[in-house]
Amino acid sequence: MTQIIAFQGVPGAYSDLACRHAYPGWATLPCPSFEAAIAAVRDGRAQLGMLPCENSSAGRVPDIHRLLPDSGLSVVGEHFERVEHCLLARPGASLASIRRAHSHPMALGQVLRLIRDMNLTPVIQADTAGAAEMIAREGTNEDAAIASALAAEVYGLEILKRNVEDASHNTTRFYVMARAPQVPAVGTPHVVTTFVFRVRNMPAALYKALGGFATNGVNMTKLESYMVDGAFTATQFLCDVDGHPEDPALFRALEELRYFSREMRVLGTYPAHPFRIAYEGR
Repeated sequence: MTQIIAFQGVPGAYSDLACRHAYPGWATLPCPSFEAAIAAVRDGRAQLGMLPCENSSAGRVPDIHRLLPDSGLSVVGEHFERVEHCLLARPGASLASIRRAHSHPMALGQVLRLIRDMNLTPVIQADTAGAAEMIAREGTNEDAAIASALAAEVYGLEILKRNVEDASHNTTRFYVMARAPQVPAVGTPHVVTTFVFRVRNMPAALYKALGGFATNGVNMTKLESYMVDGAFTATQFLCDVDGHPEDPALFRALEELRYFSREMRVLGTYPAHPFRIAYEGR
């Protein structure tokens, strides 16, 4: 049976590329929204989902932090995908003929040097691969897309320039989601745990809740806050930490966190990606 991994976007999107790199041989399932990708996994139409959560240049991906806790899915892995933007155009176009650059706002913001040097007019599209699809369908020799090399392959476009992004470190991190947890054995090295919590409404609640991670020597690599249900006093936090919940140090830290929290839920424990291991080893 063909194994399927769902992503948000159209064929050729960076999420599609991430799926192919992380799970070669799997079929990829394009979905119109993050909610639709989550539903595809939850309903059994896909075994896994690839959801972007943060980018080294643009920060966190909106909505993911809101969708994860109520998705009914578990985080079973992570993937880091180097973003290599390409300038794509229809066959017959050239660098001299291009006047407009079409792409997602985030991608356009990551190629400002190219836009300035070529004196291009940026044109906002819903996503990078969608811009490539549009140019292949109805663009002119004055139109180019900022998208992946995969998008050029999918839509029959020419790559006029590769690696046009301003920052060489431009990397997107993804959560890999599944219907059931896939927790590594206790003692497995290089493990990450993702969880959410809400602190009690009291002075220094966050300081007290997180104190156990410091005293137990647990490394916290991600901490995000966001409002819940539109209430300014109801704040939920999304965290990533190094370690397994049953490791003594993390176990003690989570126990202390629970004491000062109204709610705490582990969303997944999974192997760290080689990119993370290599980066932390520098």
